Amino acid sequence: MKIKVLKRTDNELKIEIQGSEHGLCNLLQKKILEEKNVDISGYDIPHPLASSPTIYIRMTGGVKPETVLIAAAKKANLNNDTFSKELEKALKA
Repeated sequence: MKIKVLKRTDNELKIEIQGSEHGLCNLLQKKILEEKNVDISGYDIPHPLASSPTIYIRMTGGVKPETVLIAAAKKANLNNDTFSKELEKALKA
């Protein structure tokens, strides 16, 4: 997986995630939208066979979009760890 910054301003961030698909992008978008001061967030995969997905974030209130994206990724990782532990417990029962 490779991440390329396409646009970066004080309140906007657009990145391309090479080697990713809807699953990761949808999860990140959901977690981004849970954060305070997010004005707009979305992702796009122009063509599934020929392009990499892009994630766009626009913020209000002086919060940097990079901060929100990193926090969203950490929350997604925590949810994944929690799910893995609960799945292991359920499968052992």
